[in-house]
Amino acid sequence: MEQRRLGRTDVQVSALCLGTMTFGEQNSESEGHAQMDLAYESGINFFDTAELYPIPSKKETQGRTERIVGSWFRNSGNRDKVVVATKVVGRTVMDWFRENGEHGQLNRSQIEFAVDRSLKNLQTDYIDLYQIHWPDRNVTGFGSNPTRWKHAEPAEDENSIQSTLEVLADLIKAGKIRHVGLSNESAWGTMQYVTAAEHLGLPRVASIQNAYSLVNRTFETNLAEVATRENVGLLAYSSLAQGYLTGKYRDGALPAGARKTLFNKMQRYEHPRSFQAFDAYVDLAKEAGLDPAQMAIAFAKSRGFITSVILGATNVDQLKADVAAADLVLSDDVLAKIDELHQEFGNPAP
Repeated sequence: MEQRRLGRTDVQVSALCLGTMTFGEQNSESEGHAQMDLAYESGINFFDTAELYPIPSKKETQGRTERIVGSWFRNSGNRDKVVVATKVVGRTVMDWFRENGEHGQLNRSQIEFAVDRSLKNLQTDYIDLYQIHWPDRNVTGFGSNPTRWKHAEPAEDENSIQSTLEVLADLIKAGKIRHVGLSNESAWGTMQYVTAAEHLGLPRVASIQNAYSLVNRTFETNLAEVATRENVGLLAYSSLAQGYLTGKYRDGALPAGARKTLFNKMQRYEHPRSFQAFDAYVDLAKEAGLDPAQMAIAFAKSRGFITSVILGATNVDQLKADVAAADLVLSDDVLAKIDELHQEFGNPAP
């Protein structure tokens, strides 16, 4: 498995990362452990989770995913061989992340509470990469990289990016976290973090975890240059557009156990022309003799601004197929045809 440098740190992570957000909802503890076993045996040394998980977020399940990852660390003894990333929630009206029922935000007390609970859940003394799951400030829409701008009024009690970094700096000094990253962030926000770090001697963000796929290449518009020049590499999530780019939902199919079948919460990917685009990319893969999922993952992995592609699977067979994309190099002809389809369809599912 190819290893890539995480930002400007001395940490090397695998080009594919195991996403865990199904553990504790779609996947049991034993199924989650089986996926972690397979990932580790396949050369993946990078696991991503969050205090929010599993998805969909609910009070009664919150934290289960981290606890499943933590029990695997305890049972396997492999904690020191894995780079573990988790996240703290940004501003939210969801009130089940804190014991006192506060709405989530990125102030000192909430971040410190979240870190301590994640350490306990993960059964570890330190977190390798601690990420801001989404901004504290109000933004145009989730993902912070919109194709259309909508004004968002600032919250009266907005926590500044500088104040967030100051808390994270103290957590690094305390040995609770080692490096920091962003998620669902914009180019402006990312540069604010970079600038604060450079001018104020605060921790430098090592990564940004945003959506990136064949049907959502909005990261390329301005964030790709930031990622490349500032060494804030992309940890790409949803490279399969939550399963749509595998073709499994084609013609309205609803496979048993699939996320859309269970939860019907995939509207981010259900827009005008999305379904035509999904079909076109799946057809291209088949014409090229490729597995559609592997083509989509290999495309993301080939981008120079990407540090790691996060894999999300609900069973071991899916994960085996996804991991096989590690060795797939797309031909110039396939890459050219992908760009032709992007020219035709653009980003129908940002």
